[in-house]
Amino acid sequence: MAIALRLSRGGAKKRPYYRIVAADSRYPRDGRYLEQIGTYNPLLAKDDEKRVTLNEDRAKYWLGVGAQPSDRVARFLDAAGIRERAARNNPNKAEPGEKAKERAEEKAAKEAEAAEALKAAQEAPAEEETKAEDAPAEDAAAEAPAEEAKAEDAGEEKAEG
Repeated sequence: MAIALRLSRGGAKKRPYYRIVAADSRYPRDGRYLEQIGTYNPLLAKDDEKRVTLNEDRAKYWLGVGAQPSDRVARFLDAAGIRERAARNNPNKAEPGEKAKERAEEKAAKEAEAAEALKAAQEAPAEEETKAEDAPAEDAAAEAPAEEAKAEDAGEEKAEG
């Protein structure tokens, strides 16, 4: 017979009250049980002494004969100092899922493309600027004689006029 230390619900609708019981694991949750070893009233304040009452001697006995506590009862036993609850560790829980990884890769690829485009855009104007710096000197030399020619034409028109 597989014995479990678990909660059996009682009380009214929206006003739960639980018995901490030792029961065969095949019995219904609120059905038959072997022994009641305590109570749990979740409506009381967490620091209230009557929130959880537990017969420690009987709890130790049932644990000694191989009873397995449920998660909630294991918390109560740990708080009472009867049984140490092992800490759970799931290092993979913090890792993102497959779709999140795919989205991160796509985002990184888009950022890389944008960085390349920005870099190319910065290099292209730099090349144009160097060409533009060389070109104005040549243009200025070409424009200077043209301006002189215009000035001469203007001077001739004034003289004729």
